Amino acid sequence: MRRFLAFLGAGFLAGALALPAAAAPSDDGAGKGDKGFTITDSRITESSGLAASHLHPGIYWTHNDSNDGPYIYAVDSSTGKTVATVTFSGVGKPRDVEAISIGPGNEIYIGDIGDNLDGTWPYVWIYKLPEPKVLKSQTIKATQYVVKYSDGARNAESLIVHPKTGRVYIIDKKEDGGHLFEGPAKLSTSGTNYFKPVAAVDLWATDAAFSPNGQQLAVRGYFGGVYYDWNGGRIKREGRLDVPLQGQGESVSYSADGTKLMYGSEGTDSPVEAEDAPDGATSGASKSPSGGGSSASGDDGGGTGSTVKVGAVAVVIVCGALIGLRRLTRRS
Repeated sequence: MRRFLAFLGAGFLAGALALPAAAAPSDDGAGKGDKGFTITDSRITESSGLAASHLHPGIYWTHNDSNDGPYIYAVDSSTGKTVATVTFSGVGKPRDVEAISIGPGNEIYIGDIGDNLDGTWPYVWIYKLPEPKVLKSQTIKATQYVVKYSDGARNAESLIVHPKTGRVYIIDKKEDGGHLFEGPAKLSTSGTNYFKPVAAVDLWATDAAFSPNGQQLAVRGYFGGVYYDWNGGRIKREGRLDVPLQGQGESVSYSADGTKLMYGSEGTDSPVEAEDAPDGATSGASKSPSGGGSSASGDDGGGTGSTVKVGAVAVVIVCGALIGLRRLTRRS
């Protein structure tokens, strides 16, 4: 707790005037899901993951963090309303669901990978179920996978499935930067699936997403983000993302057409804000960074733009303190 608040205070008070501002959400998107929206469902108070539907244009799947059941929610981005609640059966009681991703064959992967005490759980779980062809509240049988890390237990909030290969990856959550963990080529239900670190990630990561073409990896944190050239899994940092200032930035997803990055936050009536995705997310061409070249620093990255106003920074600090207090309460 003290470490969390110290990070907030030092990071913002020392560099308040130097922080770059996020651009305002664009409203000229070509697709239905390219504009920002507000999640209005009173049941969704801790939206911690976001994934653009493969079958239903303009629909985004989300879920609560902890203290909820085996549920995912289909939210219509044109209204912010939940149009379907899916209960996934055939699994144990979810513990700390932190991420959602959709892979090849329209399979939804749900990451029950949170560990607020950073090493308490000897294993975590991944659930997989088919995306429903009809949007209605229903129960769908899921497959459950047991996951361990090759170098010991850890906290994580980012689970991603490559849209071409179907391979599953996890990024752990470390204040000074974590690692991209690669799962087996195919997950097994008959034994433990070991994930091994394959690359460093320059971020205190709260979520990540693959571009629809599988060539770009976007990673967000509370106060910024970075994006990488996937490069067959040998990721190469390309630049910083224009991440909006949010009370508790927990989720990110590319829009279905790859033109936008959608950023979500926890809380009642939580906003999902749209920003232009970096070049290269929609085609086979190599991308050029939208915010300049690769950064040598390992910070969260804040995007380009004018200086953040001190008032906005103060709001984020206060929100961060409240988040820390809530996390502390939950642990106790």
